[in-house]
Amino acid sequence: MGATPTERLQELGVKLPAPPQPAGTYTSVVVNQGFAWVSGQIVRRDGVVWHPGLVGRDVTPETAQEVAREATLQALSALHAALGSLDRIDRVVRVVVYVASAPTFDRQHDVANGATEILVSLFGDRGRPARAAIGVAVLPLNAPVEVEVQVALTEG
Repeated sequence: MGATPTERLQELGVKLPAPPQPAGTYTSVVVNQGFAWVSGQIVRRDGVVWHPGLVGRDVTPETAQEVAREATLQALSALHAALGSLDRIDRVVRVVVYVASAPTFDRQHDVANGATEILVSLFGDRGRPARAAIGVAVLPLNAPVEVEVQVALTEG
């Protein structure tokens, strides 16, 4: 058997950010009947949205890909806080990446790779989800990327 997600984090030198705190009438994670859903995550640094604006106009696709990666790590941090350990995750089921896009930007799928590549690095093939990469006109607080994650949990 391969390394656990916790061991892979250490091997990769990846540190999870602090778990996100809800900024409205919702919870960061819902756990029910063997699944956990993470609310959409946008990335802030010192209370300010990281790299605000539209991808393809204000934000490069490469920067947006890094934001997607960081939003995914934030989602994993929320899961860690809710579950006690990422090792309770059996597999990543679905990831939705919303990309605030300039009108002619059509590489949302490339941005979404920032989210899913880190998951595959941590979970192997169990981290390869069904995925949607969706271009939108605007996201909350002018964030360039928002990431939702759904996982299946191990029994017991």
